[in-house]
Amino acid sequence: MSFMSEFKEFAVKGNVMDLAVGVIIGGAFGKIVDSVVGDLIMPVISKLFGGLDFSNYFVPLAGQTAATLADAKKAGAVFAYGSFITIVLNFAILAFIIFLMVKQMNKIKREAPAAPAAPTPEDVLLLREIRDSLKK
Repeated sequence: MSFMSEFKEFAVKGNVMDLAVGVIIGGAFGKIVDSVVGDLIMPVISKLFGGLDFSNYFVPLAGQTAATLADAKKAGAVFAYGSFITIVLNFAILAFIIFLMVKQMNKIKREAPAAPAAPTPEDVLLLREIRDSLKK
């Protein structure tokens, strides 16, 4: 089997295509979660803590004095723990949503009704009656 035909066989398998679709949807879903955290949740948390902006929490490591994280990064290395807090919150929300989705999928799988058994054909019933009569 040539390298190209082997690769083609691998690439068109259903699992590989499902994985590709999952990665693409996951990337788009990640952007949605980033927006929810950055645009909806973090402003509320900031308001609760007195108007603090977590995205600008940093410790300058190069001795720079800057008001914003972007300016501090231009001047040198920074320890941006505010960005880390935001990313951890993104992860927690994403993990929770995925947990809920998997939980619902498992519930749907468990609740799926079993297919009703097909009625036994008359000839099989007759043969069973004959078998049972011969046993007596």
